[in-house]
Amino acid sequence: MAKKSQKKQSEYTAGQITVLKGLDAVRKRPGMYIGSTSARGLHHLVYEVVDNSIDEAMAGFCTEVQVSLMKDGSVRVIDDGRGIPVDVHPEEGVPGVELAMTTLHAGGKFDKDSYKVSGGLHGVGVSVVNALAEWLEVEVVRGGKRYHQRFERGVKKKDLEVMGKEKGSGTQVVFHPDPEIFTELIFQFDILNDRLRELAFLNRGLKIVLSDERDGLEEVHQYEGGLSSFVEYVRGKRKALHEEVIYFGASKKEADVEVALQYNEGFREQTSTFVNNINTHEGGAHLTGFKSALTRTINDYARKNKLFKKSDESLSGDDVREGLTCILSVKVMEPQFEGQTKTKLGNSEVRGAVEAIVNENLAVFLEENPKAAKAVIEKSLSAKWAREAARKARDLARKKSALEGGVLPGKLADCSISDPSLSEIYLVEGDSAGGSAKQGRDRSFQAILPLKGKILNVEKARTDKILSNDEIGAMITAIGCGIGEEFDIDKARYHKIIIMTDADVDGAHIRTLLLTFFYREMESLITQGYVYIANPPLYQLKKGKKEYYAYSEEEREEYIDRFSNGKEGTGVQVQRYKGLGEMNPSQLWKTTMDPDSRTIHQVTVENSTTAEKTFRDLMGDEVQPRKDFITKHAKYVKNLDV
Repeated sequence: MAKKSQKKQSEYTAGQITVLKGLDAVRKRPGMYIGSTSARGLHHLVYEVVDNSIDEAMAGFCTEVQVSLMKDGSVRVIDDGRGIPVDVHPEEGVPGVELAMTTLHAGGKFDKDSYKVSGGLHGVGVSVVNALAEWLEVEVVRGGKRYHQRFERGVKKKDLEVMGKEKGSGTQVVFHPDPEIFTELIFQFDILNDRLRELAFLNRGLKIVLSDERDGLEEVHQYEGGLSSFVEYVRGKRKALHEEVIYFGASKKEADVEVALQYNEGFREQTSTFVNNINTHEGGAHLTGFKSALTRTINDYARKNKLFKKSDESLSGDDVREGLTCILSVKVMEPQFEGQTKTKLGNSEVRGAVEAIVNENLAVFLEENPKAAKAVIEKSLSAKWAREAARKARDLARKKSALEGGVLPGKLADCSISDPSLSEIYLVEGDSAGGSAKQGRDRSFQAILPLKGKILNVEKARTDKILSNDEIGAMITAIGCGIGEEFDIDKARYHKIIIMTDADVDGAHIRTLLLTFFYREMESLITQGYVYIANPPLYQLKKGKKEYYAYSEEEREEYIDRFSNGKEGTGVQVQRYKGLGEMNPSQLWKTTMDPDSRTIHQVTVENSTTAEKTFRDLMGDEVQPRKDFITKHAKYVKNLDV
């Protein structure tokens, strides 16, 4: 058990656990509770257990959380909180810990006296983990004793028993995901580490340790700087406009609000918002309040100090957020989230609280730091001029499109059906491969857009330059949903956008440039699951008239071993595909485009903060972060062709 928290203990008993019954549905429809039974759902199990420990930390009763990936495929989570109640529930007649583990919607989070704020607000957390675990064991230390109980597939295997005397307090949960439920059973260290790092930033001073007993890896996260440290991490090597991170926090009856922000010389805004430690990807009331206050406060300061050239001049929200890195974290007693995914805050009263706190504190900072204020406003004015240039470029493009009757790009070979949900477009590297793809495709639902050379790196460019790029312009027109302020996903002409490049270094670079474009300019296409990567074969193996295709070095070796062992004779011919253009139309169809036989990988964002940092490190101006990334990940590279 982790070291005992020094915080004063408060009453937290089984009687404070509120019950809403029913657990069988979890095993029948696990996706409803954890999103999926693939890798994402698997890792979500860990987050649900850790969330309980974080709730204890937010309530002031936990200082350390330890997460361990065990050699047998199980996960262990230990905290030094108060320990789940072990006394008998007055209405249910069983110990609180058993109730929490076996009953859906049973938890202290529904009792306002147990937790002021909580991340796992649906209260299904640990009971869902128990239901979807092959086995789960829980140990609780409280009241001078250690207690233990075991469950298998959500069913109690023995009553809660006292294992002996022990000082301190805390909870340990060890579980093994059920192979009958999950299609993926291997926990990824990096995926868990990203989320645990985020939680440590959001909970100043909390120590979170992730250890991997499979290979000895360990990461310790503890940040006394809290959100300020988070901003510095996200900003990375980009040069700051002002040295210190602007930080302020305040409490109102509607919410506790913390804000940390810093401007840099880049063009990209990175604002991340959290409610009770939950990343609210879609924003909501708190983000609206922040944006409104930021725009108003900066405009007011600029006018007051005569930094505008014209009396009627003003900056838009987009102008004042260029180059901004910001973390906004609010703690709300009873947050209302829109949708099951908890990604948008609906509490309208929180907007006013955030707006008032940002207005007051940011105004004080600008007044006390005139040099920093001037730098921010000059950058915002520069952004304004660039946006006006981009608007003119859009207007010209729109007029040109109208004159041409809204025609699609000439090199686009469109599909015949008009239903976007049934249509897909291949973005193909090079005219040669594009020609093969056009001949080999199914014309009814597959469109082909060949791309010439490497497209513009949008990480280093403003909108006006992006719009003037021919290849990007062709993609924007073909896909149909626009970019920036005009982006509308409902206008997308295809619901599958498949990137198909050569399996070499140049192809990987083009793929990364395209992913950067979609993430920066059409992010919803990724988050809504529209973007895919094709998986063409690396090798063709021939034996007589038979053809085989290998998609990895391992698969090639398996075929060769099979031939050499005499099962299909010897004399196999092996061809390494350097590019898509080496395949004729029928081969390209069979291996990479036929829905019945192809493999395509859907692009998803597991952690937005990590995705932001990865694109910035790989595609930004700074060389060192790119070198560091390559050095760290080089050992995981497979099938590299230089």
